Amino acid sequence: MSVPATRPGNVTRTRLVAVEVGDGRRRTADALATEEPMEIRVDAPGMEQRAVAVTMRTPGNDFELAAGFLHTEGVVAATGDVTGVRYCDVPRSEQQYNVVTVALARPYDPALVQRSFYTTSSCGVCGKASLDSIAVRCAPVGEGPQLGEAVVVALPGRLREGQSVFDRTGGLHAAGLFDTGGTLLELREDVGRHNAVDKLVGHALLAGDLPLSERVLMVSGRLSFEIVQKAAVAGIPIVCAVSAPSSLAVDTGRRFGMTLVGFLRGSRFNIYTHPERITAE
Repeated sequence: MSVPATRPGNVTRTRLVAVEVGDGRRRTADALATEEPMEIRVDAPGMEQRAVAVTMRTPGNDFELAAGFLHTEGVVAATGDVTGVRYCDVPRSEQQYNVVTVALARPYDPALVQRSFYTTSSCGVCGKASLDSIAVRCAPVGEGPQLGEAVVVALPGRLREGQSVFDRTGGLHAAGLFDTGGTLLELREDVGRHNAVDKLVGHALLAGDLPLSERVLMVSGRLSFEIVQKAAVAGIPIVCAVSAPSSLAVDTGRRFGMTLVGFLRGSRFNIYTHPERITAE
């Protein structure tokens, strides 16, 4: 018997016991960031519809997430490749809003999805041994803009101001797309930092705004290889983070001509690659 489908929200309420040592315990309620699986399917002309990925995500902007993931993983090259995005074809299924199908305008290379992706909320598609997997489909980014130091140090605060779901839960990552003046253009939140980036890229893909060659990406948390490779595929020349980059992230930034900024806190930050894009005040 099918269960009427309910679109999952991005916040889930829960009961808990709050403890303050020396002052007892009390029963109360709290808001949690919702985490649910989402299956991404591809439907191309003349090809059998196929599930290519399952990602753990916070519901919301699901179509952007699916399109962005397929673009950053090389399945979708350009805006015109996508003719539609929809939820599960079986109405009222209990998983209706946890299955997203992306319809393509033309057949894709099956070799791109010969393995099924499984991504976690913590690290995305793990286990890439080298940069060669993205080098075949991603050229170095263009010259890109320059960014003043004062603009750079203002980014974390502006990102934080836009995190409405984080304010309620305290448990979400964020990715923000800025112009060179430091104006926040788009922001996405998710339990997975890589999902937040894919949502931004998917938004740009569906709007026909790729490549993002005049934009700056700011992310909460650390700067992983997954974040940098997704930014590289989207053509983003400057990526900033409040925490540390990994060694492979730095190698990726150096190889693809990107400026990577880490430990961006207060008035201090480190530039790991291509510092010429960050201008002194």
